[in-house]
Amino acid sequence: QVQLVESGGGLVQAGGSLRLSCAASVNIFSIDVMAWYRQAPGKQRELVAQIASGSDSNYADSVKGRFTISRDNAKNTVYLQMNSLKPEDTAVYYCNAVKITWSGRRTYWGQGTQVTVSS
Repeated sequence: QVQLVESGGGLVQAGGSLRLSCAASVNIFSIDVMAWYRQAPGKQRELVAQIASGSDSNYADSVKGRFTISRDNAKNTVYLQMNSLKPEDTAVYYCNAVKITWSGRRTYWGQGTQVTVSS
């Protein structure tokens, strides 16, 4: 079982920055992919950024050049640095972990952290 705890959300003005953290209860070397998703009111949850165990990363087009995902294996933590924030970035941000084992694919979610960007 993997527990994920997000932190770092809050209220920020447009153009500002926030850094989200996701602390895992296990050594993240054992996790194949870690990601950040977000869900705005009335919209489906969408992938924001993901990073593989080999540190390859990719991003949604809407955040490329503004957001950076990174991982600190020593702290079992994944970060999402968000710069040049826009009102449309307002959402609940969720940390996600995927482990691929002999028995299949297992997915874990954090409880979410609210990010609100004011215009």
